[in-house]
Amino acid sequence: MRAQFVLSEIGVGLRRNLTMTFAVIVSVALSLALFGGSLLMSDQVGAMKGYWYDKVNVSIFLCNKSDAESDPNCAKGAVTDDQKKDILSDLKKMSVVETVIHESQDEAYKHYKEQFGDSPLAASLTPDQMQESYRIKLKDPEKYQVIATAFNGRDGVQSVQDQKGILDNLFTMLNLMNRAALGVMALMLIVALLLIVNTVRVSAFSRRRETGIMRLVGASGFYIQAPFIMEAAVAGAIGGGLACVFLVVGRYFTVDHGMALATKLNLINFVGWDAVLTKLPLILAASVLMPALAAFFALRKYLKV
Repeated sequence: MRAQFVLSEIGVGLRRNLTMTFAVIVSVALSLALFGGSLLMSDQVGAMKGYWYDKVNVSIFLCNKSDAESDPNCAKGAVTDDQKKDILSDLKKMSVVETVIHESQDEAYKHYKEQFGDSPLAASLTPDQMQESYRIKLKDPEKYQVIATAFNGRDGVQSVQDQKGILDNLFTMLNLMNRAALGVMALMLIVALLLIVNTVRVSAFSRRRETGIMRLVGASGFYIQAPFIMEAAVAGAIGGGLACVFLVVGRYFTVDHGMALATKLNLINFVGWDAVLTKLPLILAASVLMPALAAFFALRKYLKV
């Protein structure tokens, strides 16, 4: 009988404040969808770091004849065979180096044509204008500075480039985007909490006569508060369900179908469905607990029992 009464009161409360309940549902859904999206973005950045840092190279570019005429680093002329042998020998002696691959001018030209064959510049280039290089795989990508210190400014070396630096800029941008999403999520969450508090306050005021009678007949504080807390929890659960739908549909249409980013951007290792599914229980739990706690503390102020 008591359970039936609580359920009937929940239905009455939701219908009485229909517009505010709708606002609570929408704000909870959007804020938790952003929360789930931010968690997935963090997982995505972590997966990309693990994938790309494992493939990162340090490149030592050697001076060619064109560099000798225009680049101050190559003022002593193009790299000689003896200089190349000395560089390779020193690289193989370094404990931080895992593997060294030599790329000749012809190989560099071939790779450039494969990647930028449609570029107008590609038609004007010749193999002798390309740079020979040593592509170095480090045991620890963080030890780039060891290579840079040893070979920057050396005869025959035009420059030492760390691909990790380029990736770090990309990941910095992605992290900033993720923080911006978290900021918007926090703002939406505050709005949702304020709406929940206001909804509970209005609901408690509109039923002050009923709660007064219940107090007079000896009803417990929890029994009086339960319908209000459950109203907020139900509205939050609906919003959490919508947030889960947004995440699943978003992942489906942006990565697998629709935009099909997994096919178009096959160099990116996108997080799988398991990462999405593990976030759904967390979102649902938050969608119930957050409104219920907000309603509980609001009732302590606006509903004296």
